[in-house]
Amino acid sequence: MGSLILVRHATTAASAAGRNLGQTNDPPLSDAGLELATALGGTLAAELAELPHDEIRLVSSPALRCRQTIGAIAVAVAVDPASVEIAPGLLEIDYGAWDGLTAEECEARDPELRAAWEADPHATACPAGESGQDVSIRSAAVLEPLEAWLTADRARCAIVVAHNHVNRVAMCRLLGWPMRDYRRRLAADPGAYSMVTFGGAGPVVRRYNVPGA
Repeated sequence: MGSLILVRHATTAASAAGRNLGQTNDPPLSDAGLELATALGGTLAAELAELPHDEIRLVSSPALRCRQTIGAIAVAVAVDPASVEIAPGLLEIDYGAWDGLTAEECEARDPELRAAWEADPHATACPAGESGQDVSIRSAAVLEPLEAWLTADRARCAIVVAHNHVNRVAMCRLLGWPMRDYRRRLAADPGAYSMVTFGGAGPVVRRYNVPGA
């Protein structure tokens, strides 16, 4: 069965501070994040050594923090960084007016909307931003063809580096769980990865939110 390794980018100053980081700004990884990305690359190289992978594709969100993370992975797994596929559909959720805020600041600014978003972030959009459903539709347009490619040959592997909301809605879809629960029931830590194999009766989750270092 073909293998998908779904990675959240390594640490940024915003993620370390618990602040929303969507599409408004494009900061680099922190120093700790660069170290984590390097360690993650070594961890994934060890994973690949145990997997059949005559063909491998590396796919990334265009955000700098994702490109830096997948660049470190590419070096570790001996793939030309120039071959990385950049997919705008994998960008993080557009937080709109909540970008750069903490959860507490969002609640103070928009208490009723925040409560609705916490109850169902898939159906509820951030102010002047996106909903989880918006993220799911555009990211699925990237991931579903990739999943079909993996299903066709067990000796294929894809490493995808994306974001918190992108990865959680993707995993919720693959697990067949109610999409409104993607934030409540799933975590996606910086520099962590999940592995799903495709083929046979359907997707099988082999790893979930494994620390990269």
